[in-house]
Amino acid sequence: MSVEVGLYGVGILLLLLLLRVPVALAMIAVSFGGIATLLGFRPALGIVTSTPYSFVASWTMSAVPMFLLMGFVAFHAGLTGSLFGAAKALLWRVPGGLAISSILACTGFATVSGSSIACAAAMGRIAIPEMVAAGYRPSFAAGSIAAGGTIGALIPPSILMIVYGVFAETSITQVFVGGIGVGLLTALSYCAVVMVFWWLRPDIVPRRLAAGFADAGGLSAILRIWPVAILVFLVFGGLFSGYFTATEAGAVGAGGAIMLSAITGRLTLPVIRVSLLETLTTCASLFIIGIGASMFTRFLGITGLSGFIGSFVASSDLGYAELMTIIVVIYLILGMFMEPFGAMLITLPVLLPVLKAEGISLVWFGVFVVKMLEIGMITPPVGLNVFVIKNVASRYVTVVQVFRGIVPFLFADLVVVALIIAFPWFILGLPQWLL
Repeated sequence: MSVEVGLYGVGILLLLLLLRVPVALAMIAVSFGGIATLLGFRPALGIVTSTPYSFVASWTMSAVPMFLLMGFVAFHAGLTGSLFGAAKALLWRVPGGLAISSILACTGFATVSGSSIACAAAMGRIAIPEMVAAGYRPSFAAGSIAAGGTIGALIPPSILMIVYGVFAETSITQVFVGGIGVGLLTALSYCAVVMVFWWLRPDIVPRRLAAGFADAGGLSAILRIWPVAILVFLVFGGLFSGYFTATEAGAVGAGGAIMLSAITGRLTLPVIRVSLLETLTTCASLFIIGIGASMFTRFLGITGLSGFIGSFVASSDLGYAELMTIIVVIYLILGMFMEPFGAMLITLPVLLPVLKAEGISLVWFGVFVVKMLEIGMITPPVGLNVFVIKNVASRYVTVVQVFRGIVPFLFADLVVVALIIAFPWFILGLPQWLL
């Protein structure tokens, strides 16, 4: 009977999501109704009242607002604005140099922000006008930035990875380090796409240098990134050397971003106000989803559905390749219609028992699932990065054109997914070596 209630609950949740009910409210409503059905109204009410505090008051979760504040301060104070110029100064002779510079600038931006949307918006405003002026096809220019923005959630600090670590009860630091390898592999795959188009389609990626591109600022442009370099060294040096935890690294990063902004004379009251406001609103939306997911996990635990699914998979003799294919398809479908946090937190209560039963590393899966969720950020019809790029570059492209420009980068993403499934050391190698 309990398992049947769990199945009904999952079905009702999917129905509510199809009806466009917000993810958090759908999970809370289903969990409350299911627990009330099984245990009664008072126990369900007790879980509703206790879960928000127990989730938000977690020490580990305090890293989320700190890393968000670090990224927003660095962005609004203009500390990250020099990354594209520095990349141009280094790569002006490389085929497809402007597009590759924008992708690597996204990678650099990712080291101070765990948001792919912020990464895409920041680089889109700077890079797309230059790329179009240099002769790049607008759809390809926009697609490269939308795809490059997804690196923002792969390179630590990643908010998705922090939330995953809390729910999976696994080392956030190890997931962070594992994400570095996949983030760099993703960036290299995108750069390879650019070079292939430079070679085969000069009408899309021009072979000539942009006017003035050879004089991209030289050493002075590279030196202007010193605040970001110091911030990255401060956070990652302490984190990976063991001087402080991922939670403490968030506080150090936020404090470092504020101090560096003040030193450079860019810390103004408007910067402080908008950074705090965006941190608070983003945290509120993330935490309400997390509370709903925490309740949904407890509901599935009470029904026994998680254990039932784990036992079913274990007895079905699914091989590693078959299981991962199913999981890839699930996340590709969810990514087409849901934002990343909702998709992750709905699926983790069901998938984690299966992964544990199959002996799959939760550190590996944490990086893998973030990669799959970020693919969803650029897949139609609800690719959030695509709409962000459309908003910041509406003068140059339509939504359809951005989705068209995304296609070659989606193929590169699928290649990366296949590589990390076939060779888990792409993720696990660096944590085993460094930690």
